[in-house]
Amino acid sequence: MIKVYLFDWGDTLMIDFPGVTGKMCDWKVVEAVSGAKETLEALSKYSRVYIATGAADSTELEVKKAFERVGLNQFISGYFCKANVGFSKGTPKFLNAILKSLQITSVNVAMVGDNFDKDIKPAMSAGIQSFWFTDKAIESMPDKVKVIRKLTQLYL
Repeated sequence: MIKVYLFDWGDTLMIDFPGVTGKMCDWKVVEAVSGAKETLEALSKYSRVYIATGAADSTELEVKKAFERVGLNQFISGYFCKANVGFSKGTPKFLNAILKSLQITSVNVAMVGDNFDKDIKPAMSAGIQSFWFTDKAIESMPDKVKVIRKLTQLYL
């Protein structure tokens, strides 16, 4: 049973607009990915939801501010980034530090992300169930990875 969902931030729950620079909490326009609100609302009823982001220039508070702007923060239990984890995302150390902080074993955790190398591979290495959110055509996939095309597939 999945007790904790770790979600990537950019292009998984919020749109990472190409060419826009700076901290997302300060962007003129921010937007949630289609289905993000419904998915987080459904999952948060039975599991804890956290953000596990590679955004190296944003603090935990700044990440939270961005989620507040699109109304997703109400479903999120906490935010993990380089500033408060101490490691860069994309490494097993990052995820292991999160597991230790949450005092939970990897078998009860799922990672949802759009980047295979930074989200899915490290999660697999840490023994975390992985959901790859992508619209790419996939010919073969490791057994432990589930490919989803819409966030709502996580609960429907």
